Amino acid sequence: MSGGWNTVESDAGVFTYLVENLGVKNVQFEELISLEPESLRQLHPVYGVIFLFKYPTGEKPSDTPHDGAFDFGAAENMFFAAQTIQNACGTQALLSVLLNKEDEVDIGPQLKEFKEFTGAFPADLRGDVLSNSELIRDVHNSFARSSPFISEDQRSATADDDVYHFIAYTSIHNTLYELDGLQPAPISHGA
Repeated sequence: MSGGWNTVESDAGVFTYLVENLGVKNVQFEELISLEPESLRQLHPVYGVIFLFKYPTGEKPSDTPHDGAFDFGAAENMFFAAQTIQNACGTQALLSVLLNKEDEVDIGPQLKEFKEFTGAFPADLRGDVLSNSELIRDVHNSFARSSPFISEDQRSATADDDVYHFIAYTSIHNTLYELDGLQPAPISHGA
């Protein structure tokens, strides 16, 4: 199911180089030690926060998020894509922040073209276009972890394996949004 997407390490330096190779200018990722306001002020500007969560594989899907509220109409006014491919969530989280900060960040010509091309698409089609983007996949895979012993394409996950998932949080139009491609819509956490 990975369709050629490998696992990318959760590392601020890797994320910085990844987006630079996608054409993004003057953006640097930092590992957060604290979410205290003073810590965040030292990193100004902060465009978004990306968390790596242990994914609860045993939970049943819910009609409502744990916190906040699904904002189905918001996806028309922002970049939000459904995650349609395994192992792409790190890169997808990065793009979820950066493609919603185009007024503040130089995302480069390739990502600008990608965003414009997918602009009128629903979230599931945006996810399909993302998963089929040769440029994004190749850059993503150039930073993938490799194992000299096991090919990720050959080993299937088991029920005992821990599964991790990246989720992006960013302010869009003065509202804090959770952008998780495994959810049906952006999740609004208010102003």
